[in-house]
Amino acid sequence: MPSVNGWAADRPNDSGETGHSPKGRKRRKRRRGRKVFARDGQQPATDGPATGTIVVPPSAPAVPAPSQVLPAVEQRRPRHELPVFAALDLGTNNCRLLMAIPARYGQFRVIDAFSRIVRLGEGLSASGRLSQQAMDRAVEALKVCGDKLRARKVRRARLIATEACRSAENGQEFLDRVEREAGLKLEIIDRQTEARLAVSGCGSLVERNTRGVVLFDIGGGSSEIALIDLSRHRSPRLANHIVSWTSLPVGVVSLAERYGGRTVTGDVFDAMVADVADRLQAFEGRGRLDHLVNGPDFHLLGTSGTVTTLAGVHLELERYDRRRVDGLWMDSDNVDRMMARLLGWDFQQRVANPCIGADRADLVLAGCAILEAIRAVWPAERLRVADRGLREGILSELMADEGAWRDLARGRS
Repeated sequence: MPSVNGWAADRPNDSGETGHSPKGRKRRKRRRGRKVFARDGQQPATDGPATGTIVVPPSAPAVPAPSQVLPAVEQRRPRHELPVFAALDLGTNNCRLLMAIPARYGQFRVIDAFSRIVRLGEGLSASGRLSQQAMDRAVEALKVCGDKLRARKVRRARLIATEACRSAENGQEFLDRVEREAGLKLEIIDRQTEARLAVSGCGSLVERNTRGVVLFDIGGGSSEIALIDLSRHRSPRLANHIVSWTSLPVGVVSLAERYGGRTVTGDVFDAMVADVADRLQAFEGRGRLDHLVNGPDFHLLGTSGTVTTLAGVHLELERYDRRRVDGLWMDSDNVDRMMARLLGWDFQQRVANPCIGADRADLVLAGCAILEAIRAVWPAERLRVADRGLREGILSELMADEGAWRDLARGRS
């Protein structure tokens, strides 16, 4: 099965079912004037989504990994169907869901996805609380996610919330509302877990000859940075090689609200960079890769809307295309040029760019300021762009923990 950067390239059919049917003799039935084939001992699969609800257990689920286990949904499915895994990430700016089945070892095929900008953290830095409007937007998006989860027989899922819910006074109150209205129980993860999941999601983008990587995830309310040392040995899990990490309590939403995101002059941009630089100076482990930074086998790896936007502008895409962006290499000069181009555009010019649009036009320069501060501490000649992150890390860890790839190789589901 061909694959691209850990995601299988071939598209599933509309039902999400894949794989080959087991051997057996076909018998022919007729129903409503049309021919239907069924296997001996099986009923034809029904059209449309399966019914059922996600039951939230009153206590922590008894499973080895901190994930929510969804009960089997009563439905008619072929016995050979591959197990479905799901990952949901509710961040400060976005609500994202990814559902996938295992493919070749270490890879998976996406069968359904959802992403919506909800700006849950809007106004949070000033008030310390999630606003009513922001919570309403997020709940509506999560209802869509809940419908998608209930429409499939999900073997295992992990549903996480990050910085906005971590830091808001009413974060837990909001998650209680999500459980009541959307039927989903979300888990607030700590910053270290967030950094580890980001690393786990990008393992296939770190090539074998790489000796050192600084992976960063510029979020809406926080920015995670992980230093990865591969100079001695390399195990299958990239997260095992994290030698130092930090989480800065600043992201594109909080920084843009503090300094303004619509009109950004050179002085305002420099002030944002200095703000982030001061926070990085407090990171005691920032020098753990100094012995590798100047070598040819060291690079930055960025997983966030900031770097994917830069990549899209660099490629002059008429419409954002993940297949062209994910895994793209940009050298230092190209990054400098894209930074200068975005800083030279006014708000309306940023809105007009198809890779930015109205939803990100007031946030992208704040993200560029965070990136510029990171590059000053770790001046790499190359930056690799990742259109992936926490959800992919969750899926990889769930599939590994469940032995999904091992079972697939043995012909079991």
